[in-house]
Formats: sequence, C-alpha cells, structure tokens
Amino acid sequence: MEITPELSTISVLLIGFLLGLQHAVEADHLAAVSTIVSEKKNIFAASIVGGLWGLGHTISLFIVGLAVIFLKLQISESAEAKLEAVVGGMLVLLGLNALRKLFTAKEIHVHAHEHGTREHLHFHAHDEQTEDASHHRFSPRSVVIGMVHGLAGSAALMLLVVPTITSPALAMLYILIFGIGSIGGMMVMSLLIGLPIHFSANRFAILNKAIRLFAGVFSLGLGTYIIYEKLIVA
Repeated sequence: MEITPELSTISVLLIGFLLGLQHAVEADHLAAVSTIVSEKKNIFAASIVGGLWGLGHTISLFIVGLAVIFLKLQISESAEAKLEAVVGGMLVLLGLNALRKLFTAKEIHVHAHEHGTREHLHFHAHDEQTEDASHHRFSPRSVVIGMVHGLAGSAALMLLVVPTITSPALAMLYILIFGIGSIGGMMVMSLLIGLPIHFSANRFAILNKAIRLFAGVFSLGLGTYIIYEKLIVA
C-alpha cells in the first residue's frame, strides 16, 4: 500500500482519538469523576458528568496546545509536578466532600394530610444533598475538574506528539480529535460507573452507600498519594 500524505494524516488523527480514549481511563480521572457520578441516580446524568469533564479537559488542552504550537512553550518537570500535586489536592477535596455527603444526617420533613375531617402529620426523611445533586445535572463543577486535569502533567502524553506535527492546523486538529476521544471515553466510563449506582439507589441502600463510600475513599487515598509522590518524595 502506498503511503500518501492523506493516509498519514488520517493515521495521526486516529492515533490522537485512540490516545484520547485511553487517556480517559487513567486512575486520577476515574477517581475524580466517580465522586460526582456517585451522587447521581440517573444514568443519563452520570454520562453527562463524563462529557462535561471531557469538555473542560479539552478546553485546557486546546489553550495549552496553542501555547506549545505558536509560542513554543516548554513545561518544566518542576511545573508539571506542581500541577500534578494540584490534581492530588483536588482529589482529596472531592473525596472528603463525597464522604461528607454520604455521612450527613438526613433531613426530616413533616407533612400534614387531611383525611375527611381529621388531619394527620407524617414524618419522613429525604437525603437532601443527594437529591439536590441529582437535579443539578449540568453543574459546571465537572468542567472545572476536567480543566484542572487538562493542565496537569498527564496531558504530556498528547503534548509530546503535538510538537512533532509540522502543520499548525493539523496539530490543532489533532488536539481536537484527542479531546473528542477523551470526551467519548469518559462518557462511557461515567455510564459504566453510574450503572450500579442507578440500580442500587432505590433497591439496595447498603450496596449504594458502599459504592459511594468506595468512590470517596478511593479519591481521597489516590489524591493523598499523588501529593506525597509529587511534593514530598520529589
């Protein structure tokens, strides 16, 4: 088969898309998204969380990519480590927030009902924070988290390739395709994470709480490890 410029361009873009898909399944990305997805009872809302994360991630990559391509920006190892530590700090906060919501006492409500001439008071509990989180499906929090990840050193996987592409237009298209891959990959992963949460939300309360507990502890633990590795060990 003859290798043409068009074929090589397609190959580069295909590699970018596949790397974007692979990039979405890194542990720190899944840890961050899982803490938000664990609050969602709706599968569609869970997948949207991943899509918004990917959107924020792509925005940061696009901005950094512009600087790399046109300003020949070089990110030092020291700056990369600090950015990774910021991601670690964010994971710690997300984990703590998820655990706080899990262990917060339920809100007790009183409702009055009339049955004929008699009025009754009914007491019941709502998990106020979980319900609120389920309704706010399009919270910008996922976009911001994705942007922080996009600035961190894990994006070097993409930026190592960009400087080798001679055409600025092709390089920017590569970043866009990479971003589309990461959006698609994270939407799929968020959907998969959201499935057990969705099916256990109203049927298996203990299992649902166990999943949410794991998501919070995983994010907290991984974030602590990243901070230790990047700031203390280094």
